[in-house]
Amino acid sequence: MQNQPNQPNIKSNRKLISLLVLGCLAMFGFGFALVPLYDVLCEKLGINGKTSNTASNYQAITVDKNRVVTVEFISQVSTGMPWKFEPQTKRLDVHPGELIHTTFLAQNLSNRLIVGQAIPSVSPGQGAAYFNKTECFCFNQQHLAAASRAELPLIFFVDPQLPESIHTLTLSYTLYDITDKQLASAIEQGAAK
Repeated sequence: MQNQPNQPNIKSNRKLISLLVLGCLAMFGFGFALVPLYDVLCEKLGINGKTSNTASNYQAITVDKNRVVTVEFISQVSTGMPWKFEPQTKRLDVHPGELIHTTFLAQNLSNRLIVGQAIPSVSPGQGAAYFNKTECFCFNQQHLAAASRAELPLIFFVDPQLPESIHTLTLSYTLYDITDKQLASAIEQGAAK
């Protein structure tokens, strides 16, 4: 005599499999939603350290001569990118509201053209909203021919509304090699013509 499958076990197994598949789909969807949710949460809480991707407009504002904020500059190059990239000045003491000019130095150490893109961040993250760039090399891609050098300008001001508890802002740039992306875009544009 053969054992007959138990009907309640089959229904129970199908229900369990359906719930597991539904759970996997929900986790997969949550994984995609996590990055935008993180960005929104950090922006609302002011902890992301991201600065604006567009130039701020500087209008004559009252410079707070009674307060000094130290601005530190850090630079790094992504792994495998043959560039030297550093701030000309590593640290400045500034008065909130004062327009400051500084420069970063870049050098292509390779024997070919490389296109770089700098991504900024400010620490502490709450200070990012008060760090305003009127001109920045990070707004544009940097094309550097083989073995060439460039001075990359940065003009900024610290908003006088910066919380009194913040005495130091650290501006960090990471430089990425986007040459292949740039080349692919140029080829795509050429094919569209």
